[in-house]
Amino acid sequence: MSVLATLDWVIILLYFVLILGIAWWVIRQKNNTSDDYFLAGRNLGWFVIGSSIFASNIGSEHIVGLAGSGATDGVAMAHYELHAWCLLVLGWVLAPFYMRSKIYTMPEFLEKRFSPASRWVLSIISLIAYVLTKVAVGIFAGGIVFGVLLPDVNFMGLDSFWVGSILMILLTGAYTILGGLKAVAYTEAIQTVILIFGAVTVTVYGLDAIGGWEELKRIAGSEMFNLWKPLVPEGVEGTWAPVKTETRMAWYFNTNYPWVGMLFCAPIIGLWYWCTDQYIVQRMLGAANLTEARRGTIAAAFFKLLPVFIFIIPGIITFALAASGKMPQLAENLLDADGNIINANAQQVFPMLVAKVLPAGIRGLVVAGLLAALMSSLAGVFNASSTLFTMDLYSKFRPNVSEAQLVRVGRIATAVMVVIGLLWIPVIQGSRGLYDYLQSVQGYLAPPIFVVFFFGVFNQRLNANGALAAMLVGFALGLFRLMIDTPVMLNEGFAYAEGSFFWIMNNMFFQYYSLLIFLVSAITMVAVSYATAPPPAVKVDGLTVSTVSAEQRAETRSSVRTIDIIFSVLVIVLILVAYLYFTG
Repeated sequence: MSVLATLDWVIILLYFVLILGIAWWVIRQKNNTSDDYFLAGRNLGWFVIGSSIFASNIGSEHIVGLAGSGATDGVAMAHYELHAWCLLVLGWVLAPFYMRSKIYTMPEFLEKRFSPASRWVLSIISLIAYVLTKVAVGIFAGGIVFGVLLPDVNFMGLDSFWVGSILMILLTGAYTILGGLKAVAYTEAIQTVILIFGAVTVTVYGLDAIGGWEELKRIAGSEMFNLWKPLVPEGVEGTWAPVKTETRMAWYFNTNYPWVGMLFCAPIIGLWYWCTDQYIVQRMLGAANLTEARRGTIAAAFFKLLPVFIFIIPGIITFALAASGKMPQLAENLLDADGNIINANAQQVFPMLVAKVLPAGIRGLVVAGLLAALMSSLAGVFNASSTLFTMDLYSKFRPNVSEAQLVRVGRIATAVMVVIGLLWIPVIQGSRGLYDYLQSVQGYLAPPIFVVFFFGVFNQRLNANGALAAMLVGFALGLFRLMIDTPVMLNEGFAYAEGSFFWIMNNMFFQYYSLLIFLVSAITMVAVSYATAPPPAVKVDGLTVSTVSAEQRAETRSSVRTIDIIFSVLVIVLILVAYLYFTG
């Protein structure tokens, strides 16, 4: 039986009319060139850029996964959300290099800095990463939301999970394929407003249902609101040193979210994602100029501070409502006989809270916000995938192809990515948790990309040989871990022999393995580069910090506005305030 009333359906219908209307308006405009289709004609303003970055990021893994981690681990995963400062690094440090290069993709920048081989490797790995994470996770989360809100839907033998997944693909794919980045960006600007309003509404009604903020902290417990307490093993006193027990090396194996990983690995993943991932940076590349690009990243940084309060806190609220007995229906679904939360059901907490605490009408608006996040996340990765395939792979095979053909191939590439993503869903369904899955896969693939971009920009001596070696070695290590983890995720009864090499690899916390990949990649890049010839001048001119000309520096300085500096500092202050508040 649907939990949605007639008024809810009316509001949801109006939402779709609005989104599809905006998409149709964009589609009717000319999208004949690759600039128009892939980068919105390089004419986006700062608000559209900022809201589009935020909407693309705040998708399935937040609605379903981040709220679920809030219910199971409290504010521990807020570390990732408080990495809004990474967006400032994108806007103030890397944006001048990217905008000056007039690139379409991140792999294209690597070709300019290192070699065509680097571009090929990153393009292929990025497409694989999108299949492993963003595409399939987005589709899966859509199914989770539909499964909770429309549990009895059945169509031609398909349950609500699959019906919801397919609908999300068809609706999102339609306007993404036809309208390109411009359609994605403008619809995401509207979706951001709806999403934020809807999620804030859920938090407000949830707090009212539990009895206010202090009552929430009392029921959930202080540990749920401590960023660092969940990061040490159960039964061990909080400490700033790695700990070792008699039965296992607790700092080495899975122990919730160990602080060492959060402190050192999380920033690497954050800087990779926000500063080098095509999925995010493509919005900034569509800016009209450097000032708009930088300002868009600052706006996105402000938006990025919100998930702690509009996704993690609702997850904690749902757990508290179940644990307190105030909502027996939630307790039946979320808690076991001992009163502990069932991790497998934690992914449903946000849509469950929507269904239980919101009145008709408002519930419809919030569901529209959920759908907005799911659609914007999928639309962003569809567009990024088609850009990578078309501009980095297809155009290399067909260098003289027409602009119209490039657009056509981009649309076909989007459709193919959707099909592949559907085939990967069973793997995600078997994972420990949606947000854990996403972070672990990113943790395996991010370090070598982070190394080649940041080391390459800050050290002009590093060359193409070092970059290629670092990526190949790093990606090999990441894929090796995925091959070990996948059988465990697919088959609940499968396990490696305790103490064996594969068992150690599978049980090592993903952030520690990620740090290992980072160290090996960094050493490889530096060692190989210094063992071979320096890069030619054309590969470093204007592409590293030490080789930027005086004229280029002056151009960058002229794009800076005082108001942008003030708001950037404010972002840092707000992050520090959040860390201080959530450190008990």
